[in-house]
Amino acid sequence: MAAGIMRERAPQDGDYWRRCDDARAAGTAPIYRGEPGYRERLDADYDGIACEPYRGR
Repeated sequence: MAAGIMRERAPQDGDYWRRCDDARAAGTAPIYRGEPGYRERLDADYDGIACEPYRGR
């Protein structure tokens, strides 16, 4: 996990988030490639980290 980014809970098998707002509300964001719930659709810049924080958020 990237330094300084804490999650409320680790992604679980079966996690599926329609939008990043849903993953953030569940406390699982950011989600890294290979973890449950990761999908390229949620990875805006295709760097292997979905639902990562961004400026202005």
